[in-house]
Amino acid sequence: MPTQNQFRWLAHPTLREGQAEMIDACLNTLNRGGSHLASAPTGIGKTAAALAAAFEHVHTNNSPKTIVFLTPKQSQHEIVVETVRMINEKLGQSSKRIKLVDLIGRESMCETVNPLTGKCECEQNSVEASLQNRKEDIRRYILEKPRHVGETIDISKTWGVCAWSACRSAVRDCDVLVCDYNHIFIDDVREASLGSMRLEIENIVLIVDEAHNLPSRVRMGMQRRLFPEMVRNAEYEVQEHIENMNDSESVSIKESKKKRKWCLDVCKQFRRVLDREFDKLSTEIMASDENEISVSSKQVFEWMDEAFDKVEEASKQTTLMKGSEIFTPQQKHRLREWSILLSSNVVEIDEGGNNDQSSHLLSHLIDVLSRFGNSPAICLVYSPDFGKKGRIITHLLDAGLVSGDIFDKVSGSILMSGTLNPPSMYADLLGISKDIRGKSIHKSPFEKFRRPIVVATDVTSKMTGRGIDNTERIKKHVQSIVANTPGNVAVFAPSYKFLNDIMGDLYLPNKKKEIESRDWSKQDISALKADLNESKKPGNRSIVLAGVFGGRLSEGVDYAGGILDTVICIGIQNPIPNLLQKAYSNYIKDKFGQANFWRYANSQPAINTILQAMGRPIRAMGDRALIALLDKRNLERTYSTCYPPDLKMNQVRDHEGSGRFAKRFFSKVKREINT
Repeated sequence: MPTQNQFRWLAHPTLREGQAEMIDACLNTLNRGGSHLASAPTGIGKTAAALAAAFEHVHTNNSPKTIVFLTPKQSQHEIVVETVRMINEKLGQSSKRIKLVDLIGRESMCETVNPLTGKCECEQNSVEASLQNRKEDIRRYILEKPRHVGETIDISKTWGVCAWSACRSAVRDCDVLVCDYNHIFIDDVREASLGSMRLEIENIVLIVDEAHNLPSRVRMGMQRRLFPEMVRNAEYEVQEHIENMNDSESVSIKESKKKRKWCLDVCKQFRRVLDREFDKLSTEIMASDENEISVSSKQVFEWMDEAFDKVEEASKQTTLMKGSEIFTPQQKHRLREWSILLSSNVVEIDEGGNNDQSSHLLSHLIDVLSRFGNSPAICLVYSPDFGKKGRIITHLLDAGLVSGDIFDKVSGSILMSGTLNPPSMYADLLGISKDIRGKSIHKSPFEKFRRPIVVATDVTSKMTGRGIDNTERIKKHVQSIVANTPGNVAVFAPSYKFLNDIMGDLYLPNKKKEIESRDWSKQDISALKADLNESKKPGNRSIVLAGVFGGRLSEGVDYAGGILDTVICIGIQNPIPNLLQKAYSNYIKDKFGQANFWRYANSQPAINTILQAMGRPIRAMGDRALIALLDKRNLERTYSTCYPPDLKMNQVRDHEGSGRFAKRFFSKVKREINT
């Protein structure tokens, strides 16, 4: 166990249940340069525990390392900043204060960014003579004490300084950087941002929050699109770049123009090839009963090769090999050269992972195909539901091919989540080798009677069990539970269609319904939270909010203050059986074996979305909430083994039973205020 001296980095005045064990487990793994996976539910104080272990590791080893805290949610940024402030207050004036930089995507920090030059307009009206002094003042302001990024943005606007640039310049002198996954796990963003911030990956101690999201985020980060209109736009961008080049007669300028003219000619030829091939794909799909077609990497390389050959004189050297290699060394060279020329149109990389320049997007497509195209780890799917001719999307099937190398290189790492279960599965999916991984599973400190779980055994969302009668039974369960809940209720379902089938015309007397839309903005979510808080006041109507598993309402919102009394989870969100899921399942089966593939690819991710939803109402020790699972499959071994082993599930046979259960619970268990 850690010594009392090691708790100097703990923000909380006293240890919470399970916190010492988490600090100890994380510290042991960090000290041997490993990656620790902690399944730690809400209430343990995992943010404080992870930071305490990381600070102890860095200071004990007296090494110049920076702690990089990655989180997908801006609300978690705020928690990290407040936690570090508490640590500084606890340390007092006698100790060195922790310096923190809070950084979000450029699109959220700079009001206007020119997509062609990558330059923002934050400093366009500033007087150059004093600008450097103001930049340095802002840098000192950021490092003076832990600041929320909003504070930095506000004062930077007042002083006419770019907040994004100021934060990046402050990183080299900070102890903690709080940012998004993209800074580390998206290749081009990492290469651009770490270098500019003077961070070396080997000197980073990584903390990954909500790490259950990381495999899908890494895979999504490697997703690329290809369609003729994109190549046409890339063609225009290269043409514009050539027109803006210096008219100098120097050898270097002439050579550069020659290369870019070759790049432009390849774009033109490739777009013509794509027009023809996409017409074929469209015709093929119209003649079938399918709504998507699998495309091989080899096909795309052949199209590119045809474009090269039409620009250059065909030769035997450029002929495709018929063996295991998809393309020849000569073609690899041409692909690399084309990619470099396309990407050089971009000046700055957006840390949000976004860049609208088609030339840059095409370059990254080439890089992804060159990197993974000769392996079964990539799946290409054509679908006609985009633009005039449809599109091809590349899907990386193995996040570990990207993330594994990162976890090997960093000084050490902590991955944590309330649903990082089982840790070994996530270590496998992220490519964390067995010799560096550590893992721990921590029990919830909440008393189980304050969050009972009831399962309805007469309903399901399984396709073969759906029908009018099943839908009506689900509706009656929702009505019965809502009628016996004194406050707000959250309802989550596997899809928007299923959600609307249940909630769209459901009559809920004296309740206000709020059904999530795909188009909701951050402002809509903030307004809903404000309404939920207002509904707790005497005389106001309670709210029944409805969303989908994995959506903003079920994962992205912190319902603090006991504003939810009940969570109803309808069904189980198994993946859609499409070409991508089939390819992913086959890949997982081949890599991790028959015994693991269903859990890794289907059941565990589905149950983890339910566990995330179940955790929404319990945010403080005094909270209490009822959890209703409306799908009998939760009791089947396939799914029940995916829940924490200490979870008890009560059963009801019909809506009258679920209503009685809710009424009995709320009559006996009250929320404790200020505990």
